Amino acid sequence: MNKSKSKAGFYLLFLLFLVLFKPVAAQKLVFQDASHFYLYGKAENTPNAYHRIDTAKYSDLPPVVKQLLTNSAGLAICFKTNSTAIGAKWCVTDKKPGNNMTHIAQKGLDLYIKKDGKWQFAGVGRPSATCNEFTIAKNMDNSEKECMLFLPLYDELKSLEIGTAEGSKIVGIENPFRKKIVIYGSSIVHGAAASRPGMAYPTMLSRKTGLYFMNLGISGNAKMEKAAARMVSDIKADAFILDCIPNPSPEQIKERAEYFVKTIREKHPKAPIIIIQTIIREHSYFDLTVQSHVKKQNEEITAAFNRLKNAGMKDIYLITSEKLLGDDHDATTDGTHPSDLGFYRMTEQLAPKITNILAQYLIK
Repeated sequence: MNKSKSKAGFYLLFLLFLVLFKPVAAQKLVFQDASHFYLYGKAENTPNAYHRIDTAKYSDLPPVVKQLLTNSAGLAICFKTNSTAIGAKWCVTDKKPGNNMTHIAQKGLDLYIKKDGKWQFAGVGRPSATCNEFTIAKNMDNSEKECMLFLPLYDELKSLEIGTAEGSKIVGIENPFRKKIVIYGSSIVHGAAASRPGMAYPTMLSRKTGLYFMNLGISGNAKMEKAAARMVSDIKADAFILDCIPNPSPEQIKERAEYFVKTIREKHPKAPIIIIQTIIREHSYFDLTVQSHVKKQNEEITAAFNRLKNAGMKDIYLITSEKLLGDDHDATTDGTHPSDLGFYRMTEQLAPKITNILAQYLIK
């Protein structure tokens, strides 16, 4: 083969490569304000749509509690679309990331699409700045898809737009869950340290049970103050779950728990109230001070529960903490906060217990 034929063959192969491996142009997305669509997880209407509670109504709430309730933990935008791509533009604050959190969990987005009747993870919106634009899912077919976009766990969402392919349709859907259940709790309820927003256990419970859970996780500050009792009891809900025991001291539990439960009961005479003991901290197996503290927390909440029951209060339940995280000691990120594995195990343990309790009240 002469030199000219060899060159011609090379150029032919090169042209064939360019044709076969030509980069696919990015799909052009058209963006709409997310406020046009149903917002799952809300306990009440608020002046800022992505705040969980209108804290202006509760002047005596601790300032840190008010700030944490601006976080959009547990909220999700619900819509359906035939778009082959889904993206988002969103702005958060310049708050620094926590040392046991991923950026995606704290400031990012988490998309689920219903497939074969079940909610399935489809992609995340990765944050890189205060304001972000990201294509979350692409190269999909053009069938109609029912979607939920979970919002940042540990930041205040300032604005959100959802992008779909030019020429596609996007419409809102109604609430895809039934009943309404409040979960008031600690950073574990809030979502620390899930890898992404949809992995916080209240949202996992929703997807597993079909029930509507309102996340009132208040990281480190769910201490059952009287103002918090009024706030929780003001919410129109079918049931209440208190998973706040990791935050108050044993003394605070003894002083506040019964008042907190009675305040809810006064406004919701027949609503079931479920109390969950604090999980056993993994580092407490070596740290004897933490071990003693956690033991006393669980003893005090059990004693308060028994006093309420013995005084004649009905429709209250206690879930103990055994095996909530399994027994291999590998289900936390930092010895306290569950990893995704820990949240999965909590959901697997709690879902049947909660649904069995609520069956006589809610599931008919």
